[in-house]
Amino acid sequence: MTLGLYNSYDPVKFHEAHRRALARAGPLALAYDANLATFGFPYPPELLQPMDIVKWVAGTTTIGEGGVYLVELTEKGRFSVFPFPHRGFPPQLGAVVVTTAKPDARKTLDAAKAASMLRAGKSVLLVFGLGPHGLEETEVGEMAGYHLDITGKQYTLETATALGAVPASIAAFLARS
Repeated sequence: MTLGLYNSYDPVKFHEAHRRALARAGPLALAYDANLATFGFPYPPELLQPMDIVKWVAGTTTIGEGGVYLVELTEKGRFSVFPFPHRGFPPQLGAVVVTTAKPDARKTLDAAKAASMLRAGKSVLLVFGLGPHGLEETEVGEMAGYHLDITGKQYTLETATALGAVPASIAAFLARS
């Protein structure tokens, strides 16, 4: 399972929202045995490697024990950086699952089915949009094979809340096996 943070916030400037999302996602990825990937984040050009990025973020946040979990995740080789996926997400990350409160009925997936896919050995990329409109104004929903509304009731969740709720729900179903 990979937690994918898609930059729908600002494609040019790295903001505090980017920093906070990274710092929050690191401990979640470790807690739920997931990887972490960013898409289209406007990192400063001098930060070329994932470890450079996480050390920079860790040095400027108190979230996640001062970024220590994000560094630990990266030391384990579980943090990746990608540009915007203009023609699709990297296939090595698995089946693309968009987290959304407005799922396409033809692509609907729930946490139990996502857990079933993982149990069967299939990789799953859970994509979370940053910014006030999440993934709504992007082409990502069309690229994704699946849409997941973790509430099952089409309630919009703030990014940090969704980042915790989605992998926790999937992990709960995995634990039942």
